[in-house]
Amino acid sequence: MKHSNNNRSGGIIGPIPKSARILKSIFPSAVSIFVVSMLSLIIDVREVGAYDVKNLVDTGGIRGKVHIGNATPIVKRVPIFKNQKICGLDFRDIPLVQANGDGLLNTVVYLEDISSGKPFRAASKKITINQLGCRFIPHLSVMANGGEVEIINSDTILHNIHTYEMIGTTYFSSFSVSQPQRGDIVTKHVEMKRGVSMRILCDAHNFMRGFIFVARNPYYAVVDSDGEFFINNVPPGTYTIRTWHGNLGSKKGSVSIQPNGVVKIDFFY
Repeated sequence: MKHSNNNRSGGIIGPIPKSARILKSIFPSAVSIFVVSMLSLIIDVREVGAYDVKNLVDTGGIRGKVHIGNATPIVKRVPIFKNQKICGLDFRDIPLVQANGDGLLNTVVYLEDISSGKPFRAASKKITINQLGCRFIPHLSVMANGGEVEIINSDTILHNIHTYEMIGTTYFSSFSVSQPQRGDIVTKHVEMKRGVSMRILCDAHNFMRGFIFVARNPYYAVVDSDGEFFINNVPPGTYTIRTWHGNLGSKKGSVSIQPNGVVKIDFFY
C-alpha cells in the first residue's frame, strides 16, 4: 500500500501501529510529561553560567605571573603577495608565542566558576577592532559575553574579517564580513555557548591574525608586559582559575580567597 507524503508537516501518513495505540491508551499523558520535563531541563541548562551583580564586602585579590616555562617563543613568517603598499613588502613576521624574559605575553587569566560579584566594566560590553596597515588592532581583545564588537576598515583596500569560535583545537565559523571600502563599519553581537575565545582572520590577507577572549564574568586580567596579573574585588571563597593563550592553550589552578586577603599563584607553560 502506498502512503502519501503530502501532509502539512512533511511526514508520512499511514496506519498507526497497534503497539502505539496500546501505549497511548495506557499512558495518555506520557508525552506531555516528557515534554514538560525536557523544557525544564533546557531552562536549567540555559541558566547555568548566568552571572549576577551584587554588593561586595571584605573582598580579596589574586596576584601572580604566567611563565613561558618549557614553551619557546615562536614567530611564523608569511609572505605578502598583494596590496604591498598598504600591507608591507615581502613578508610579515607573526608572533605566535611572545615572552619578555620568562613572562608569557598575550595571555588572559580568569576565574571559571564564579556566579556573582562585581559588575563588568562598561568598556568590555562594546569593543572596537580596527583594521589598519593590514593588522588587527588590538591583536588581543577582551569582551563580555553577550556584548558587541565594532569592526572598522581604516585601509583603502578590501578586508574580510572572519571569526571562529575556538573549542579546544577545533574552530567553528562565527561570522564573516566583507568591508571593501575605507571607513566601512560593522557591529556584531557576540553570544558564545561553549568556547571562551575567537580567532580572527582576514579572508583577503592570510597574514592578518588576532584573538578575542569572551568573558563570562568580570573576574579576568590580561597579563602586563612582564607576564604579571592582578584580579581584584574577589568575594571570599574557593575558585578554579585558568589561563588562556591563543596558541598554547590553557593551564588550570585553584585559589582560596580570605576576606581582605591577597593570594599569589603562578602558572608555567
